Amino acid sequence: MYYNKLPGAEYIYVLLYVNDMLIASKSRSAIDKLKKDLSSEFEMKDLSEVKKVLGMAIERDWRNGKVSLTQKGYLQKILQRFNIDGDTKSVSTSLASHFKLKAIMSSTTIEEREYMTRVPYSRAVSSLMYAMMCIRPDLSHVVSMISRYMHDPTRGHWELVK
Repeated sequence: MYYNKLPGAEYIYVLLYVNDMLIASKSRSAIDKLKKDLSSEFEMKDLSEVKKVLGMAIERDWRNGKVSLTQKGYLQKILQRFNIDGDTKSVSTSLASHFKLKAIMSSTTIEEREYMTRVPYSRAVSSLMYAMMCIRPDLSHVVSMISRYMHDPTRGHWELVK
């Protein structure tokens, strides 16, 4: 099937991922016509207005005409997975300037090395990296800093991640 934008016609955005399709346009009638045309050619299931796509929740502010993506659910799951208290305080900057990371932040005793073998440091950093790539680019600086120590993190690095 071939679609072409005609002069004066509304734009229609069709986003495909594997076997999922997301259709967006300012014109509801344009969306309805496209769905009708596509369903005449292909077997389709209309799931109506999308609330979640690729793990991201879609929040709409009809009054102000805004749409935003959020991964609050994913971030909550990460906090639970790594036993991080949900009552932690939010900050406007993800890594304050007074935090200085160093290769040796605390003693590297045998006990600490044993403790760090049970700490999921690289999984936590990877989870933050996923959030950064998908929806939280503001985490890029902190992820860059903490990922430098994935080869040999200390308790001090882990405490900062938590």
